Amino acid sequence: MEDSKKQILLNFFHTISVYYGSTTEITSGIYTIAENFDAKNTTWNLSEFELIRSAFRNNGNRLMIEGYKMYYEFSAANIIDFKNPKKHQYEIIEAYNGTTFRITKIKFRIPKK
Repeated sequence: MEDSKKQILLNFFHTISVYYGSTTEITSGIYTIAENFDAKNTTWNLSEFELIRSAFRNNGNRLMIEGYKMYYEFSAANIIDFKNPKKHQYEIIEAYNGTTFRITKIKFRIPKK
């Protein structure tokens, strides 16, 4: 991953506390790139929870976001791309074994005050 994207990712996790209390929607997909890759073959999951905390787990080099009875982890070593396509929306791509990837889209809905 490019140094500029690494810095954006680090900034995101250093400031993620601004989203505590926000409804957090995570859409994740696992896919394998092969000669006959077809995006329709991606396996998708959707979760929604209120973000209560985040952490960096040194044992295993993982980034974690957590809600009540829910947590989601990213392998920091496997992140190959990080984007902020819209305000309060983020996209992380992890690579596993060279051909298997996980894309995670995070959307925060800030509570009205």
